[in-house]
Amino acid sequence: MTTRVVQEPGFILHTRSFRETSLLLEVLSREYGRVGLVARGARSGKSRWKHLLQPFRPLLVGWNQRGELGTLTGAEEVATLPPLAGEALMCGLYANELLIRFLHRSDPHPEVFRHYRGLLSILSAGQDIQPGLRIFERDLLQSVGLGLQLEHEHGCQTEVRDDGWYEFNPESGPVPREQDHEAKSQLVSGRALIALRTGQIAREQQRELKLLMRRLIRYHLGDKPLASHELFL
Repeated sequence: MTTRVVQEPGFILHTRSFRETSLLLEVLSREYGRVGLVARGARSGKSRWKHLLQPFRPLLVGWNQRGELGTLTGAEEVATLPPLAGEALMCGLYANELLIRFLHRSDPHPEVFRHYRGLLSILSAGQDIQPGLRIFERDLLQSVGLGLQLEHEHGCQTEVRDDGWYEFNPESGPVPREQDHEAKSQLVSGRALIALRTGQIAREQQRELKLLMRRLIRYHLGDKPLASHELFL
C-alpha cells in the first residue's frame, strides 16, 4: 500500500548525495515524524528543487511512500527565515543531529515539531541562544520517554531545594550531595534544576546546565559521539 502525502509542514534535517543526481533527505514533518525521502534528480541543473532543499527552511512537502524510504513529489517554501550563522548555525546543526539520533522514522511527535520550530525562531532572531537550546533538549527528552525528574529529590517527595547541590542520575533524577570542590564539576545546583524545570534560565545557570545536558545526552546516545560537537570543536 502506498501512502501519499501532500502539503505537509516540514523541515529538512540532513541531506546527502544519492546515486548520480539525487538526494537522500531526512525530514522532520509535523504529522508523520521523521521521514527518509529520495529527491530524484534534485542535484541536476534543471531541478526545481536545486536551491530549496536545505536545512532550517519552513517547507510544505509532499511524498509517496511504500517502504522505509519515500519519494519526494513536492516542496515549496512557506516562509523565509534569516540565514543562520556562527553559534546559531552550530546550534541548529546540533539540534538537527539530536532529532535524527533520538527520533525513529515514521514515529509522529507533533510537539517535537512545535519545539523545533520555536528553537529556530530563537536562533534566527539572534536571541540568547543557550536557554532556548536547554529547553529544547529538555522537551525532546520528555517527548521520547526520557523525561527528567526536576521537581523532587530521588526516592522521595522532597522538592528540589534552590540552595541544594545534586548529583543527577539519568535514570532516577537528583540525588542530594554535599558541595565538594573536587566533585563540583559533576554536581548541579538545585537553583539550576529549578530554572530548567520552569524555563527561566539565568545567565549564571547556563554553564552548569549545559554540562548537565551534555552528560545526560551522552548517556542516552551511548558511545557514538555527536558529529556536530566534533565540528564545533
